Amino acid sequence: MNKKTDRRGFLRNTVSGLASVPLLGPLLAARKDMPYRPLGKTGERVSLITVGGAHLGYGHVEESEAVRIVHAAIDGGVNFFDNSWDYNGGRSEERMGKALAQDGKRKKVFLMTKFCCHRRGWSRTAALEMLEESLRRLQTDYLDLWQIHEVIQPDHPEKAFLPDSAVEALVAARQAGKVRYVGFTGHRDPAIHLEMLAHDFPFDTVQLPLNPLDAHYRSFQKQVLPVLNSRGIGAIGMKPLAGGSRRGAILDTGAVSAIQCLHYAMNLPVSTVCTGITSMQILEQALEAARTFRPLPDEEVAGLLAGIRRYALEGKYERYKA
Repeated sequence: MNKKTDRRGFLRNTVSGLASVPLLGPLLAARKDMPYRPLGKTGERVSLITVGGAHLGYGHVEESEAVRIVHAAIDGGVNFFDNSWDYNGGRSEERMGKALAQDGKRKKVFLMTKFCCHRRGWSRTAALEMLEESLRRLQTDYLDLWQIHEVIQPDHPEKAFLPDSAVEALVAARQAGKVRYVGFTGHRDPAIHLEMLAHDFPFDTVQLPLNPLDAHYRSFQKQVLPVLNSRGIGAIGMKPLAGGSRRGAILDTGAVSAIQCLHYAMNLPVSTVCTGITSMQILEQALEAARTFRPLPDEEVAGLLAGIRRYALEGKYERYKA
């Protein structure tokens, strides 16, 4: 056995062994009007909607409004909250931390953030430093999920698995009891996700863009999602409105509504759909989409995809894939 194969086995066995020992008990009781789904093989059940952290730190969103959105989302049954070390210079994590520090709300949620090798480099040390900064901003001593953020360049998978690099940081943080589950994210090219998965590391989750446009162009839905499902990895859908403008680039086509896009993503075999929230109105829209979701008939899906196809083929509205 060569050193590279032996090291992969060590990382895989280390995380797999820890995965069978949950650090915490069950999360908040489910609300009857909010659907919950299993998060892969973790044993966790998460709300069909995840509140994206980036939007909460946007300059046009007041801090008080961001806190209000987090509280209202929890009251509405959302138990999964997304964030990242680099969102808005740390402002997104700080605002979410302030919101969750009130009235014991941290104990009611499944909290995720990410670390950013594209900002500070790929070393284990840099990643663990970012983890400590995230924990401080989020006012917590542990994360439910910690992910490598934006694995988007062809050489990123190789860098992630080098000795003393990002994947070793995931293992170390979990061994230290500072994170419960680990994963990675990306939005550029399905081939890069597949290269990460080819290392056979036991990721608990993977975050990937899923929307009607994606079905036609460099499709994560077609190339990556089946692999996640076959391996029991929790699939976190993101960019259901294709990112871009404040309201979502896909809406600029005029071919689909926000609810249609959210329902499309929810109709896929995912654990949850992460969407950006900048106002109480948009939060209510997301909650309505989750509460009213029913499996879509095949003919409805086919019609939606046919209507959006001409906007999708050049990737114009999925600029994060460029």
